[in-house]
Amino acid sequence: MAVDSTLSSPLGPPACDKDAKALRFIEEMTRNADAVQERVLAEILSRNAETEYLKRFKLDGATDRETFKTKIPVITYDDVQPEIQRIANGDRSPILSAHPISEFLTSSGTSAGERKLMPTIKEELDRRQLLYSLLMPVMNLYVPGLDKGKGLYFLFVKSETRTPSGLLARPVLTSYYKSEHFKTRPYDPYNVYTSPNEAILCPDSYQSMYTQMLCGLIERNQVLRLGAVFASGLLRAIRFLQLNWVELAHDIRTGSLNSKITDPKLKNHMKHFIKPDPELASFVIQECSNENWEGIITRIWPNTKYLDVIVTGAMAQYIPTLNYYSGGLPLACTMYASSECYFGLNLNPMCKPSEVSYTIMPNMAYFEFLPHGSGSTRIVDLADVEVGKEYELVITTYAGLYRYRVGDILRVTGFHNSAPQFHFVRRKNVLLSIDSDKTDESELQRAVENASKLLVKFNTSVVEYTSYANTETIPGHYVIYWELLTKADSVNSSNSPTHEVLNQCCLEMEESLNSVYRQCRVADHSIGPLEIRVVKNGTFEELMDYAISRGASINQYKVPRCVNFTPIMELLDSRVVSVHFSQDLPHWTPERRR
Repeated sequence: MAVDSTLSSPLGPPACDKDAKALRFIEEMTRNADAVQERVLAEILSRNAETEYLKRFKLDGATDRETFKTKIPVITYDDVQPEIQRIANGDRSPILSAHPISEFLTSSGTSAGERKLMPTIKEELDRRQLLYSLLMPVMNLYVPGLDKGKGLYFLFVKSETRTPSGLLARPVLTSYYKSEHFKTRPYDPYNVYTSPNEAILCPDSYQSMYTQMLCGLIERNQVLRLGAVFASGLLRAIRFLQLNWVELAHDIRTGSLNSKITDPKLKNHMKHFIKPDPELASFVIQECSNENWEGIITRIWPNTKYLDVIVTGAMAQYIPTLNYYSGGLPLACTMYASSECYFGLNLNPMCKPSEVSYTIMPNMAYFEFLPHGSGSTRIVDLADVEVGKEYELVITTYAGLYRYRVGDILRVTGFHNSAPQFHFVRRKNVLLSIDSDKTDESELQRAVENASKLLVKFNTSVVEYTSYANTETIPGHYVIYWELLTKADSVNSSNSPTHEVLNQCCLEMEESLNSVYRQCRVADHSIGPLEIRVVKNGTFEELMDYAISRGASINQYKVPRCVNFTPIMELLDSRVVSVHFSQDLPHWTPERRR
């Protein structure tokens, strides 16, 4: 297809006219980043000038940066939670936004153990759709021919609930997949999925995964890329194939559908799609019955050019396993987004995971940056960040969050035109993460305290503990190391805590963790049972000796509450005397506790 030469881009030769316009838009936004930011802030403040929140701080209609920064405080979720709760309870006055709050997006971050509720407005869907529309034009610069096949993407909707006033509360991707923007998206040869909408929108995770995998197998030779939101999600799909290939091969051989697929819309779609294919069924059996699953992705989907998954931050722990199953296919991280706001995209999506940098799109929201770890508290604008320095992201959105600390720590790696590029370092204060869960130190401490109450009647207590996220299993799971102290008068008694009691401690810890963790365990099956490994007495003293031998100060040494350094984990594992797991699922329902 000939491309209009007047729409060429400094990013590279576009694949088509549509791509050319998208690349030109990226150039326009990033060339004038500071001016775009000034306009965005003025738009947000002028449209929301009469909101209760802005009037409280006597902004008096001002839309300039200096007045805004002088009068509006930098906040966390807890600061704005009372206003959010009022909206959730039915207050329709313009509290945060002049535009009606259309729904709440539930964050993977939590407050008081429940998902945070992020207010959003209808037009935010347009803004998110805009960022999505830029991803393939960039990818097409690096991977030619993606219009000649399809993408096998494992996409799912998750549980949603309603606030007391009836407003929906659901994850941002569930909101997007259920929107008309997604369901009635125009045909784009560069962005065709093997998964039908009926499978993506099926609320039953087993039926959804089964039919998405079945469609992906049937169209195996057309698949040019595999993806999921997170790396952990793609690995769960591979594990699902390991557990269900016999049933899948049967359906392919006979042209029939597994009786466990009961969703009416899904059944109706699949009966028109699936046809008997004994040759393909034999191939699936041949590949999947082989004990060696190394390179299984390229064996089953031989034309795959890359995997489209997030492997930055906590997801980096899955890279070795992805490489094992894919034979080292490139891992593409395409965009940076959260429930609060969509931020930007990776202009070099085929780079190594360790080199991923996201270019912030200045039209998405108003961005500020709080220096992290330098002692400075002077917040700087998007165009004024410095290469090599780390910052905490602060956002002001069209939907009514003002100077809100997102909690992401970013390192500036460079600039594209005048827009900075950032490497995602980590979530602030997050200790453990397997999937979308984020457990901080205080939550882990509370869980250990609650579980240890079960040991009191055995005259036993937890004297030290640490943890790590074990991603060698699929799904991954939390591992907690406990050193126990049993009082002298009961050391040799039969009243020591039993294996069953310590298993119960595992479940009690899970019951104490936040709702995102419990949803991942119960509904999404993306986290396995929590494990407690009891270590010999004196183990944590050895841990301290090791740290001091490596230069730690004996006066300032603190037991790390999370470990990932191989020698330390080897030391801990060499001292394990017993291993225990949760035998049941913790309690979880979509309804919020408050």
